[in-house]
Amino acid sequence: MKILAIGDACGSLGGEAVRKWLPALKKEKKIDFTVINGENSADGNGITPESAEMLFACGADVITGGNHSMRRKSAYSMLDENYFVLRPANLEGDAAGKGYCLADLGYTSVAVINLLGRVYLDRVAASNPFIAADELIQKARADGAKIIIVDFHAEATSEKRALGFYLDGKISALFGTHTHVQTADSQILKNGTGYITDLGMTGPADSCLGVKTEIIIDRLKNGGAARFEQADGRKMLNGCIFEIDRASGKTVGTERIYIEERN
Repeated sequence: MKILAIGDACGSLGGEAVRKWLPALKKEKKIDFTVINGENSADGNGITPESAEMLFACGADVITGGNHSMRRKSAYSMLDENYFVLRPANLEGDAAGKGYCLADLGYTSVAVINLLGRVYLDRVAASNPFIAADELIQKARADGAKIIIVDFHAEATSEKRALGFYLDGKISALFGTHTHVQTADSQILKNGTGYITDLGMTGPADSCLGVKTEIIIDRLKNGGAARFEQADGRKMLNGCIFEIDRASGKTVGTERIYIEERN
């Protein structure tokens, strides 16, 4: 089967990109299951019931989150009530929602685990993602999951790589999110786990990680403190397809997806 993972959908422009390209992409590539990271799907960061509904309407099966999942209070009841909208499982404290779900497709079942890194993300309290992964993989196996995939929302490449190698052979695929720049290392690890360090971003192509370039340049060059504003203009969609053998649960092929509008 083919699982499509789409990188951080950013604001309304990210939603427009998903709406424009996802339905045709799923048909062309014969996608069986789609996961979209939607923690920034609302304008101004965070996720709302409206932005989540839009991603589902465009073809998402599961929406994962990250360090901005709890930014909007309007999302809390959705995180509790919608089984297929996740936030990182290892958030500390009494956070709404959960970081695990099991999708029964009839011919197989897919467990999705959402975790948050800790390196350079100290503004959000999170427990050890390695230990959380072990616990949730055990739960997924007990639930009868044939295929297990992990969205690891993390800043440091080394932390993502380390968790990928640690989980190699225990899960079907691990993809990184958060840094908004697609990496060129989609691969199958030696024990059969599909891996990519970061899926990239779905949203404004001419931006600094989704933000207007002039704001970021001024901040870095001159010490400016202007409020971040989402860029506009051309759209792009980033992601990765993992082809997984249903019998073994191992990845047998990967394909990076990078689509952008031209002027």
